Amino acid sequence: MCGIAGYFGNEKLSSKIILSTLDLMKTRGPDFSDSYTHNNGKKSVNLLHSRLSIIDLKKRSHQPYTVGNFIIIFNGEIYNFKELRKKLVNENINFITSSDTEVLLKYFIKYGEKCLNFFEGMWSFAIYNKVNGELFLARDRFGEKPLFYYKEGGNFYFGSEIKYIKSLTQKKFDINKNKINIFLANGYKSLCKNNDTFFKKIFSLNSGEFIWFKNKECIKKKYWKLKSKEDPQISETEAIEESGRLLQNSIKLRTRSDVPLSICLSGGVDSSVIASYCVKNLNLKIKTFSLIDGDERYNEKKNIKIILDDLKCENTIIKTEKKDTLKRLSELVKYHDSPVASIAQYLHSMLMEEVKKDGYKVNMSGTAADEMYSGYYDHFLQNLNTIKTDKNLYYNELKSWKKFILPNVRNKFFKNHNLYNKDVNFREHIYDRYNERNKLLVNPVINKFKEKKYSENLHNNRKLNELFHETTPIILFNEDHNSMKYSIENRSPFLDKNLVEFIFSVKPHFNIKNGLSKNLLRSSSKKFVKNKVLFDRKKKGFNSSIESLIDFKDDKLIKNLFDDERLKEFVNTKNIFKILGDKKSSNYISKFIFDIINIKFFLKHNY
Repeated sequence: MCGIAGYFGNEKLSSKIILSTLDLMKTRGPDFSDSYTHNNGKKSVNLLHSRLSIIDLKKRSHQPYTVGNFIIIFNGEIYNFKELRKKLVNENINFITSSDTEVLLKYFIKYGEKCLNFFEGMWSFAIYNKVNGELFLARDRFGEKPLFYYKEGGNFYFGSEIKYIKSLTQKKFDINKNKINIFLANGYKSLCKNNDTFFKKIFSLNSGEFIWFKNKECIKKKYWKLKSKEDPQISETEAIEESGRLLQNSIKLRTRSDVPLSICLSGGVDSSVIASYCVKNLNLKIKTFSLIDGDERYNEKKNIKIILDDLKCENTIIKTEKKDTLKRLSELVKYHDSPVASIAQYLHSMLMEEVKKDGYKVNMSGTAADEMYSGYYDHFLQNLNTIKTDKNLYYNELKSWKKFILPNVRNKFFKNHNLYNKDVNFREHIYDRYNERNKLLVNPVINKFKEKKYSENLHNNRKLNELFHETTPIILFNEDHNSMKYSIENRSPFLDKNLVEFIFSVKPHFNIKNGLSKNLLRSSSKKFVKNKVLFDRKKKGFNSSIESLIDFKDDKLIKNLFDDERLKEFVNTKNIFKILGDKKSSNYISKFIFDIINIKFFLKHNY
């Protein structure tokens, strides 16, 4: 994991600008930094890199890294680099390092853009050919590693973080007021519907895309799309066995590291599977980090204790507290160059700080398991719609849903088992309470919800929209920035190409059985995870109450928070005090107030 930045165009960047940008990049790469500059008479190129040493810690693997006429700067990991390296060695291609960077570059030299088909991992990288002056940039399939860019005339700037582009251009970019209004109206699930950012003219390269400056052209191409085509021949037993094999292989690949590993252990199924497999099947010594909230709705202390007693691994527990919340959040918003997406992502940053204090450079989390294995309450209702023609299966699942799920549901929409049978296009819950949120905005947003068509199956199509547009992308962005603020590499074992493609090739109802979500994940992990945790039906999620973080009884603090002229351009702040006293919809209020505070800090730092 590293930081990358660069320029490609008609001008020349001063050494002062390059050095100041490298200084900004130290959190992503504190172990080494350097740059490469070249001018072929027509175009200038600057490639900047800061290194966090994870694989092959020796200086021979420092970047920018050169092989012949090709120079690379790379952020991420190619987890299957050992297997790929072996193939090239068998073709008499020599290596001078044991790094994945050298493997990546030599695959590009040999295969061009098709090299991306070989890689399993996470990446954003740039490769320059100093002979023909071509520049190639790519981002991984799921968007685990960020890559932002700004293009003006013949000049192209890019970086792992927006602040690097600001530094290279020496420009002050206007804030994207439309993005702010959409976020305040619709919440974080609206943020990745397109590739714009909170700054005008700065964009994010989409996941699974590359940009190639070639033959005086700028070619932008989607090199990978997940094809959701159900294979009816795959039985439930086969689905359990194969999905388990693929996940276990993914975890094994993602433990490749020349430095110790840590894991975020929430007490839920996803992180418990990862931690248990690492200890029991891979015999790894790991350190786990957990967060406990005083609000029982989010407290998973019991399950965490069960896993820790079983694995006998080290653990650090962090408790939520009000002290310094606003200061920390302000700093986090500044580092992100955007609002923090949710309270959960704020909490994740607290964990990363503790991981840093203990000296760990790599951390694994269970990101995307809910979107893949049907982990949300609305997935049960989508499943009922999908299986409604199979009467026996339908009534069995309906009976189980009423018995096990309905008593735990708080969302009013999800209490109706006929939700999608009555209206297959129902989407009111995704932008949670946007009508109420809109009433507090100075410029209300006309809500036009859109989703992409990946599958004819409602259940799968909704999950794929969550995976690529609504939840996973913004979680990945926040987890990346949270971890890199503390020089930590974040790894997500569930985001494995082969695993994801297989999960979406089986019948989606295999994931929900007898009123239990994530059936494929749970059933394939029974041999190594404590079943009391594995088959716990109640979903709490990694979260906390906003009251655990901010003292809303402190009138002076609340006045200082919301009596802000910049904020008043977007929010009718006088009405905020009214909703703070509304206890009927605490979950909605909690999210909305958190979003408003985030925007306040974003405006403070950028407007």
